[in-house]
Amino acid sequence: MAWLLVVVAGLLETGFAVCLKLSHGFTRLWPTIAFCAFALGSFGLLTLALKKLDVGPAYAVWTGIGAAGTAIYGMVFLGDLVSTLKIVSITLVIVGVIGLQLSGSSH
Repeated sequence: MAWLLVVVAGLLETGFAVCLKLSHGFTRLWPTIAFCAFALGSFGLLTLALKKLDVGPAYAVWTGIGAAGTAIYGMVFLGDLVSTLKIVSITLVIVGVIGLQLSGSSH
């Protein structure tokens, strides 16, 4: 259950990163509100998960999901540059996240 919280928190991290861009420096109201909601949800779920998990692997999985998710979202929906190297790098991040998740390190 704790790992599920980390995964959902990582997906919410993607949401807050995208909303941060869409807020244009917190000058647009709704993306700014969405950023706050996603950030609070993400940090809140990560905090709950850390009661059961080691901080290193959990934090790495959280940031990995957020980074990969944000990069993928940017390429698909925001017109970010797509390159073979970027796709290979995102794949390596995802493989690393899966490896850390499978390491299990729960108390």
